[in-house]
Amino acid sequence: MQAFDPVWFTFLNGSDIEQLELDDTEVLDAVEQGLRAQGRGETVIEPRVHLTPDPSFNGHFNVLRGYIAPLGLAGVKIVGDYVGNYKAGLPSEMALLNLFDPRTGMPVAVVDATAITEMRTGALTALGARELARPGSKVLGHIGARATSYWNVRLLDRIFDFDEIRVHSRRPESREAFAERLERDLGKPVTVTDDWKSCVEGADIVVEASRLERPEPLLKTEWIAPGALVVPYGTMSAVELSLTDIMDKVVVDDWGQCRSGPFGALRAHVESGRLSEETLYGELCEIVVGDKPGRERDDETILFWHRGLSLSDIALGAAMLKKAEERGLGQNLRFS
Repeated sequence: MQAFDPVWFTFLNGSDIEQLELDDTEVLDAVEQGLRAQGRGETVIEPRVHLTPDPSFNGHFNVLRGYIAPLGLAGVKIVGDYVGNYKAGLPSEMALLNLFDPRTGMPVAVVDATAITEMRTGALTALGARELARPGSKVLGHIGARATSYWNVRLLDRIFDFDEIRVHSRRPESREAFAERLERDLGKPVTVTDDWKSCVEGADIVVEASRLERPEPLLKTEWIAPGALVVPYGTMSAVELSLTDIMDKVVVDDWGQCRSGPFGALRAHVESGRLSEETLYGELCEIVVGDKPGRERDDETILFWHRGLSLSDIALGAAMLKKAEERGLGQNLRFS
């Protein structure tokens, strides 16, 4: 038999990720790097696929796949999405990211990607708002209190320094704890609302990150102020079909991914033809690299729908690997 050299890979667990202490700028820069590579045509993205082991478990797995040429990495992330996990004291989303050398197929790293999922989701929301919201936006209305929600608000506030932050979620204990964490970390008051309307009505930026078990139009189109940016990305749709009717621009993170699959906030809009290649304004990466303008007027009402990019996972994972090497964190494991 032919003898091969040993193959080693790096394992970063949750404790390693915490010790990296990535700051807001590092997270935003890494995710933007993935967007820029996407905009320059230096990536491969395959639409996510889903595995539902048993409908009675009330959850599924998302499998995201991609390649970023400038980073020299291909990656596959598997994330479990189980809406009822809080009842067992578990996060609703837990993930593993596998990074590979695209030239040989050899493993480079296995990373606890739970925090990556949370951070990169918030970063994509914030980078989208940087391009698409009014520069002077001062009021944020945020629906949802899951782990990605924290990074949405934290990174949005980093860019806009809001005068008013409103939050709402289905469970009172969840939204109260969410607000307390935000107030502690952001150093400013956060308003907890008892209903959707008082949270989002008249806000400059509206983020819908709810955790619904089935589609239900809880976010009413009439509550959206002219000139607002709306960012819905719940797994199950919480918006009315009429939402796209009031939009001057609809932007997505990756059209190939948004137009396929059973889940997503605008799934019904795609299936009914309201959102199509003809009505879509463009992808965020096109705006980030300057191929298309983002917001052009204060009175434009804009929607940004992101399904979540494998490229963001890979780019942020690469940034974590580099910092872990600098700090001597992680385990070097033998594969073969």
